Order: sequence, then C-alpha cells, then structure tokens
Amino acid sequence: MKFDPIYMFTVVMPQLIWALPLTLLLTISSSVIGNICAVPVALARLSPNPLLWIPARTFIFMMRGTPFLIQLYFIYYGLGQLIPGWMMRGYPFLKDGIYYAIFALSLNTAGYTGEILRGAILAVPHGEIEAARAFGMNRFQVFWRITLPRAVRICLPTMSSETILLLKATSIASLVTVYEVMGTATTIRVDTYRVYDTLIGAGIVYFVTVYFLTRGLNWVERRLNKDRLAIPVSGKPLSAQA
Repeated sequence: MKFDPIYMFTVVMPQLIWALPLTLLLTISSSVIGNICAVPVALARLSPNPLLWIPARTFIFMMRGTPFLIQLYFIYYGLGQLIPGWMMRGYPFLKDGIYYAIFALSLNTAGYTGEILRGAILAVPHGEIEAARAFGMNRFQVFWRITLPRAVRICLPTMSSETILLLKATSIASLVTVYEVMGTATTIRVDTYRVYDTLIGAGIVYFVTVYFLTRGLNWVERRLNKDRLAIPVSGKPLSAQA
C-alpha cells in the first residue's frame, strides 16, 4: 500500500506512543542493572589474579564479539529449555519475554561498560589517589569516594553514547514477543500490510525519544562536570576556549 501520512499520524502513531513506556522501561532497567554489574567486571578485569581477570576478559570478549541477537536468542530459548517445567508453571513470569530481554540487555551493557569503565579507572590521575591516601583513606574508601566517581565522570560521554545504543537495541526485543515500539510496529505492519506507515512512524518515535534522551544526558554531563567548565584559564570558560 502507498504511504498515507494521515493514517500514520492518526492510527499508527498513537499505538506506537502507547508502547513507548515499555521501550523506556527496557532501556532504564537494563542500563541501571548493566552499569551496576559493570563495576565488578571492570575491577575483575584490572585484577592481577588470573582467576578474576580471565573470566572477566572472556565475558567482555563474548559480549562485544557476538551479535546481540545471538545473545538474546541464546538466553531466551536456551534458558527456557533449562528451566524445569514445574518452575515454569509455578512462576508464570518466566514465560514473559521481557525478563529475558532485560537480562540479555543488562549482560550486554555490562560487557561494554565494563571495558569502558576499566579504561576510565586507569585514566584517573594518580595524584588524586595519593592525595586521598594522604588523608588517611583506606583502599575501599579511595575507590568509592575518589576513583569510581572520577572514572564515571571521565567516561560519562562514552556511557551516554552506550545508553543511546541501548535504547535502539531494545527494538530487537520485539523478536522474543516483547511488544515495545518496534514490536507494536511489526504487529501493525503484519495486520495491515502497511510497511511505510509503520516503519516511518517507528523511526519518528525513536528519533524524538533519542533527541530528548540525548539532551537529558548532555545536561547530566554538564552538571557533573560544571567545575571543569567554570575554571577560567585566560578569562574565559574552558568551553568557550575550545
């Protein structure tokens, strides 16, 4: 069928917007869980103990070296075969693809962010760590009060880009019966045989969502690094000198 903008904005777009909260739920939950899991992954990657850094490096290599679609299928269909039938009957939520999608997205995020965080930890100025030790902080306090916050600020632009990629990766969850934006668009396309209306509508929804998410992440980045932007060197902020 031919492209009909009126049909797209009056019929397709409202259904896609209605499915947008599920897309945001996938993004936010996977981002939070994945970034939290990235901390021990990065620490294990930096450990001199081969019992820690070898599994961490293998995990990162697997997450970064295989397509996310394979990871999602492996978790969705593989774990479904390993879970006993009585557990499936006793816990119906195990049949819902959204939990498998969140699990797969979180693992993928942990792999990517873990490597990013590792590099950021190595980039923390050694003088700041020495100053913290001079104040009497132990290794645990130095890491949680100095090293980790500083590393997050260093890699925040890269982590913001990973969050944007994570939002767009949620569209793959539609392949495991998760009816987020892309899953809803696919359902409408199959039912109505309207290809352009649904795909262009989904593209518009993703574009607008990414725009506002980018603005929000940029605000967070400026907020956390406002001290760096406010320090004058020659009478101008660093942002103006650049």
